[in-house]
Amino acid sequence: MEKISAYILAYNEAEKIAAAVNSVQWADEVIVVDSASTDRTAEIAASLGARVVQIPFAGFGDLRNRAIEACSHEWIFSLDADERCTAELRDEILALLAAGPPLDVYRVPRRSFMMGRWIRGSGWYPNFRQPQLFRKGAMRYTREPVHEGYEVLSAKPVGTLTYGVWQVPFRDFAEVIRKMDRYSTLGARKLEGRRVSMAGAFGHACWAFLKHYVVKRGFIDGWAGFVIAFGNFEGTFYRYAKRYEAMQDWREPASKPLTRE
Repeated sequence: MEKISAYILAYNEAEKIAAAVNSVQWADEVIVVDSASTDRTAEIAASLGARVVQIPFAGFGDLRNRAIEACSHEWIFSLDADERCTAELRDEILALLAAGPPLDVYRVPRRSFMMGRWIRGSGWYPNFRQPQLFRKGAMRYTREPVHEGYEVLSAKPVGTLTYGVWQVPFRDFAEVIRKMDRYSTLGARKLEGRRVSMAGAFGHACWAFLKHYVVKRGFIDGWAGFVIAFGNFEGTFYRYAKRYEAMQDWREPASKPLTRE
């Protein structure tokens, strides 16, 4: 059977990294790609037998490509720190490798858990990100700083596995806000060269809310669906607002030292 490397991207994920690493202990190699975490992420990962590789963050596309380079084996399974491989997916992958995979790149469905419930709407289930199982050299990521795409380098079509991973995207509301701030900053970089307005920022944000809450049926998930839609409203608004800010030359009004006359 061909061997497989599992890599996990992580940054300040001390509360999640153990579960992620433990879910891929079946792999022949587990690599945690850390970007100078300031908590115990790297220490915890190493204590569980993972090989920790430090890679400076220069955007998620670059980070994933460098993670591939760090993998030793022919097949690669990609996981994020907030994701968990299920037993069913493990068995499906191992059976595929034992039989000889007919394809080189596979998508993996993802199911998310938030606010005490499995999310069914909001476009989150079944949810696919970039292919998570692939032969080394069969694909690479594009270099966008966030929400990076991918390029298939194999002539074969992309397959889809039956079983999937599950994800815990947010520990609490504080993490929702932190991720919104970080991702909107990275997203603003993708808008470089475009002229935007605050009215446009609000319009894009309103559409993001309606798309996730109404079109993608986020309303069926109660308050969790509302939070997802509202988080997309905020993230979209601040992505465009930060780009607008970068276009301006806002300066504080001049002030003179005040002394006692």
